[in-house]
Amino acid sequence: MPLSRRTLLASLALTASGGGVVAASGTASGTTRGTASGTASARGEGVAGQALARLLPRHAGQVTFRAVEPRRDGADRFRVSGGEGAIVVEGTTPAVQLTGLHWYLRHTARASFSWTGAQTRLPVRLPAVAEPVERTANVRHRFVFNDTNEGYSGPYRTWDQWERTLDVLALHGYNEVFLSLGADAVYHRAFQDFGYTDAELRDWIPGPAHQPWWLLQNMSGFGGPVSRQLLDARAALARRVADRARALGMTPVLPGYFGTVPPGFADRNPGARTVPQGDWVGFRRPDWLDPRGEVFARVAARFYAVQGELIGTSGMYKMDLLHEGGQAGDVPVGEAARAVETALRTARPNAVWAMLGWQNNPRRDILDAVDRDRVFVVDGLSDRFPTVTDREADWGGAPYAFGSIWNFGGHTAMGANTPDWAELYEKWRTKPGSALDGIALMPEGADNNPAALALFSDLAWAEGRVDLAEWFTEWPAYRYGTGPGGRPDPQAVAAWDVLRRTAYGTTRADSWSEPHDGLFGARPSLGAKSAAAWSPQQLRYDPEEFARALPALLAVAPALRTGSGYRYDLLDVTRQVLSHRSRQLLPRIRTAYEAEDRAAFAALTGEWFRWLDLLEKAVATDPGHLLGRWTAEARSWGATREERDRLAHDAESLLTVWGPRQAADGGGLRDYANREWSGLVSGLYALRWRTYFGELSAALAENRAPKPHDWYALEEKWLRDHPPYATEPTGDIVRVAEEVRDALGLRAADAGRD
Repeated sequence: MPLSRRTLLASLALTASGGGVVAASGTASGTTRGTASGTASARGEGVAGQALARLLPRHAGQVTFRAVEPRRDGADRFRVSGGEGAIVVEGTTPAVQLTGLHWYLRHTARASFSWTGAQTRLPVRLPAVAEPVERTANVRHRFVFNDTNEGYSGPYRTWDQWERTLDVLALHGYNEVFLSLGADAVYHRAFQDFGYTDAELRDWIPGPAHQPWWLLQNMSGFGGPVSRQLLDARAALARRVADRARALGMTPVLPGYFGTVPPGFADRNPGARTVPQGDWVGFRRPDWLDPRGEVFARVAARFYAVQGELIGTSGMYKMDLLHEGGQAGDVPVGEAARAVETALRTARPNAVWAMLGWQNNPRRDILDAVDRDRVFVVDGLSDRFPTVTDREADWGGAPYAFGSIWNFGGHTAMGANTPDWAELYEKWRTKPGSALDGIALMPEGADNNPAALALFSDLAWAEGRVDLAEWFTEWPAYRYGTGPGGRPDPQAVAAWDVLRRTAYGTTRADSWSEPHDGLFGARPSLGAKSAAAWSPQQLRYDPEEFARALPALLAVAPALRTGSGYRYDLLDVTRQVLSHRSRQLLPRIRTAYEAEDRAAFAALTGEWFRWLDLLEKAVATDPGHLLGRWTAEARSWGATREERDRLAHDAESLLTVWGPRQAADGGGLRDYANREWSGLVSGLYALRWRTYFGELSAALAENRAPKPHDWYALEEKWLRDHPPYATEPTGDIVRVAEEVRDALGLRAADAGRD
């Protein structure tokens, strides 16, 4: 291994935690790792033991965690052994120990955890390990979260939610977690040293739901102003999250500084030179400070100093110059990149610069100008375009992660291009001269598609290519438990075989990595082909074939239906079946309207609302599908009624209009983050379609053209005036799913057909 690559690995080993230092996964000496995890953790003690006590409190005393040395090449590894009720898990960090625990739970105890649902029905004494199991990570970097994650997954999450998230990520083997939380407080404090007042900066910083795009230099201000108490609370939470990641042996990947400045910066700072960045889909972008100047060096130094004080330091910082159409002006991009790198190295000498592989990013002139061995590219297009075949040539040999963005905007759609993962990952990793040294799990919105989370995470620990048919046959046993003889339920296996061949059987051949969304959440039009402007216009798999999974799931043995994993999956399949009805019905409604067949139009639109009502009933059964809960979380961060209302609008606008009229209409951002949630379905979505179909019906009756609608005005009014929605789930998903099955005339035997 060249010395520079050793330096890259060593740099991830040290991340600050208060006054001390802890190890990041796969990079530190055994001594440092022992400090982080304990040379041997007694049962229930240590960071891993504390996580186990949260996850499985009745069994926490039956597992002992121990620290082990990494392999000579620095690779993470775990080993699981032990008899009944006395399991021993050894791993290179507390996070890796939890990865080993989860491997044991899935493959031996037939239990599992995810960010949506779990299977925790276990015997009183944990079963013995027949033969010791050892696994070694086949890549050093297991990176998680998109830049947009905090916006689309939960900008107003609490510590309890973050703690659970970190536990789940550790169980799945991740060691690098992107964390943008708290960056607002860093900018706010740092720029007060450059001529800005507290109030000016709080006006410039967007609301938490929109901050990811401000950090990407796409926009500013919307959803603000932010209050001092909000900034302080978010900074405190960020520190707590980052410190827990460090204690687990994970690297909190923090935003770096690359030149975003508030308005009028050059006027207040002699010698500074800024480049206007134009517009981004209806928003004015913040100016870019030329990194080659002395003022940039001072701003960057202050930024990293404040960030260190508030959140601590890291071995990896994420920055993307000129993201999605940024303008370099007359600034040589290579020189600018070198200056950004110099500022980073001055503040954090051993840090790695993480970049997103997206569109034409990272530009080759950037990679040619910096130390490529101390850059790490997290590729967002590995499973998107069939033209992506040689990242070594594209990026000059810079190390990179095989990545997936299976979800955009937090859509609730099921599916991912898993055949591409199975085919490409191992091929790219093992080819001669490969620079692939990681995985990057980057759905724009997380907390969905638990099978995709588990399968993608397994890539980094697999020994050879993953066999999808075998993996999906075993998945129901991890997810729901087993029946007599320790075998997976045959109906569950049949259901997941259908899902493997449909929602999880798509590939990048059509240049999409995300599933199609539904049309109930689209702005009304008889010609609607998607709800979000940049989502697939056509169905990516057969909805009738997909529907065969529903009766099979309902036929699973009653003893296996009690877990939250089963109930979430049943909800997800039911919701997806109902969502498909919108795509199947709308063309028929259009035909009736264009034929001026009023009776058919009335009958079909009536059917539309019956399916929409069933969709509302289905999603109302799950706490993660409640608009009321999303809104209540936002309100809980406000100190005054005015602030609570502002934060609620920040959170809800992201899911609907996204931004002001010029962004929603002119920029096309409206419904980018559409999702089939209770409150959205029965509220805004039903209101829009009733308004639209009502006008079309009146136009048919009066033999006239329909009147146009100002949809943005209707949507903004609904945002300001809608009633509170439920914060607790209602109803029984099994009963709703049975109602949908019966309405469609589906039978359990359908899932077994060839």
